[in-house]
This record gives sequence, structure tokens and C-alpha cells, in this order.
Amino acid sequence: MSIRIESRENSLVKRLVRLSNDRKFRKEMQEMVCEGEKMLGEALSSGMDIHDILVAEDAELDTELLRQAEGQGAKLYICPSSLLGKVSNVKTPQGVVFSCERPVAELRVLQEAKRLMVLEGLQDPGNLGTIIRTADAFALDGIILCEGCVDPTSPKVVRATMGAAFRMPIAAAPLEQTVAFLREQNMPLYAAALSESSVPLTHVDLTRAAVMIGNEGRGITKKAAALCTQQIIIPMDGRAESLNASVAASIIMYEMSRKV
Repeated sequence: MSIRIESRENSLVKRLVRLSNDRKFRKEMQEMVCEGEKMLGEALSSGMDIHDILVAEDAELDTELLRQAEGQGAKLYICPSSLLGKVSNVKTPQGVVFSCERPVAELRVLQEAKRLMVLEGLQDPGNLGTIIRTADAFALDGIILCEGCVDPTSPKVVRATMGAAFRMPIAAAPLEQTVAFLREQNMPLYAAALSESSVPLTHVDLTRAAVMIGNEGRGITKKAAALCTQQIIIPMDGRAESLNASVAASIIMYEMSRKV
């Protein structure tokens, strides 16, 4: 059964807008906002806990999908398309906006992991979203976000993952805590870096390992370089000195999966 909303002053509308724009609020409420029928289907098929669904009155959506969400406890709201446009985070709203649980885990969920990506200071939402999506494609076991990373539950990041955000285990932890955790698991930490001490990634065993990618402009920090097991580099014969962070991560993840 749906509830009709007409005003932008409605408490649900305000909540969805705040979840979309406020990182601190998302973390506090352990909740995030997503948009679109495809994302709703991905969230449901991944077993995510859907909370509230706001649908534009003229949207042509799969009613079975909405019934499935309601059957799992989600609350359904209907509103004018103009009001949904105020809530939407994109120029062309996709007819449905929904809130769901925030899928960011503790390090302990990665205790059985064999292949991990560790990110430090990654700031671009598109880069993070692409890395999450690629990690899902190459069946990595998880991603760890250290200091300075963009929020993995921001609408831009989640949208760029194309649903992988619901499936890929993502943990957030300080660098030193992450390093200590990896050492407890006897897992080497390699850092992608342009340095004299870097060795080609084909020269290290990535069968069971974690690989770090740093900030888009500065790379890994000196602190990270000192804590990692070894610095690695992607061998390149061309004239480009470096690669985009998500491209570099994708090549490394392919190499990690190829060695399984």
C-alpha cells in the first residue's frame, strides 16, 4: 500500500535529500540513497534491506519489483514527478529513489579473503565506483578504504558501480589498522607506485595479496610506502608516465585474477 506525498517539506523528502548530500548523516544513520529501477533490482537481488521507496506518479516501473520490495518490509510512497526531481541526484530522474542499508563493513568480514584492493586518499567518485565494479567483475574478495577516500555510499559512487556496491564487501579503516590486520592474516601488501624501488607487478605473487592504490594526483603517502611489503609498477612500453587510478587498479586486478 502506497502513501502519497505532495510537499517538499515532507519529512521523508527532507531525509532522502539529506542522505544524498550529507556523508556524516549517512554514516550516522547507516543508510544511503540510490536511484533507478535497475539499482532497485540489484539491491533486492543482493539481499539489501530496503527502507523507503519514492516513486514518481507517472513512472513506468516493474510493479512486481515494487511488490517484492514491499513484501520485504519497504515502505512505498508516490509523489509528483516534479517533487521526485527535487530529491533526485541526476539531471534526468529515473522515476524512483530509495533508501537502503549502508553496506560498509568491518575489517573482520575480510578474514578469509585472498585478494584485496586497498585504497588510500582516492577522491574521485567515478574512480572509486569503477574500481568497485571491476573488483566485482574479477571476483576479488573485498576493498579496504583508508584515510582520505571518497564515501563509497555517495550517490555518484554507488551509481558508477552499476550495482556492484551491493555485492562487493567494502571495509573502511585507518592505514595502520589495515596494515596490522593484513599482517595478522599473513597477507603481503603491495603498493602501486612510481619509485626506484618498485618492481614489475609480474615479478610478485598476487595469488594471495592486497594491493594499494593511492591518491589520483599524489599517489601513495610516504607513510604507506614505509608500511607496505613492496612497491610495484605496471610495465609500460609507451611514453605515458602513469595511468588513471581506476585504469591502473583494473590492470592489477586482472593480473590478480589471472594468477588464481
